[in-house]
Amino acid sequence: DTAGRAAPISPDDMRTDFQRDRDRILHCKAFRRLKFKTQVFLSPEGDHYRTRLTHTLEVAQIARTIARGLRLNEDLTEAISLAHDLGHTPFGHAGEKALDALCPDGFRHYMQSLRVVDRLEKVVDDELWPLPKYRELTWEVRNGIVTHTKGTWAATPEGRIVRLADQIAFVNHDIEDAVRAGVLDAATLPKDCTAVLGQTKSARITTMINSILTHSEGDVRMGTEEYEAFLALRDFMYTTVYVDKNAKREEQKVDKLIAELYEYYL
Repeated sequence: DTAGRAAPISPDDMRTDFQRDRDRILHCKAFRRLKFKTQVFLSPEGDHYRTRLTHTLEVAQIARTIARGLRLNEDLTEAISLAHDLGHTPFGHAGEKALDALCPDGFRHYMQSLRVVDRLEKVVDDELWPLPKYRELTWEVRNGIVTHTKGTWAATPEGRIVRLADQIAFVNHDIEDAVRAGVLDAATLPKDCTAVLGQTKSARITTMINSILTHSEGDVRMGTEEYEAFLALRDFMYTTVYVDKNAKREEQKVDKLIAELYEYYL
């Protein structure tokens, strides 16, 4: 069941509403554009660094695993996961910061993700209307998109799963990318964190997923010990990798490029 859409559509004989939302997201142009949006490294050399697209797929995999383990709605969870970063800027959070300074009302990528699916992406619906309609996703998917990061918690447990899966994914894959780039030695990861979570990316992800499955009584949450270790590991990344001069060496270009593009399109 869903709380509905802004504009109701005819039922589908094969797919639930959340499956249809997932399919609309997968087939939209904004989803394809994620493949050229980088994460931590703005212009990495090589094919193995994460982009927003591969990050999104990893979030969806982690989130679906948790949803299945908790017997929640996998299709809703996947739809939120696939759409959560559709509004992200080029150049990662440096691009978001630059746009935030330029926009009169500020800029938040999660609000832009919602705007993408509400206003910018159009689709010819199942009844083949003569003109494209705006993509009208279910209330639950839209709520999960706009609450996947800081601020208000999602109204559904599936949305709260995506919020945790997003954090699990980005910290662990950023560690792997940083080691590959030579800006981090895996041996320098805080020992108290790896003692709890594990020495490898796979072990850490497994530990955190299992902790959520074990401790989600009444709500979706990670166990205290694992969550505190995760927060400490995230803080370590913010004070080392995310401010590393090699990871950030091109950020001075971002403000100028974003500003000129903003002026041009405005």
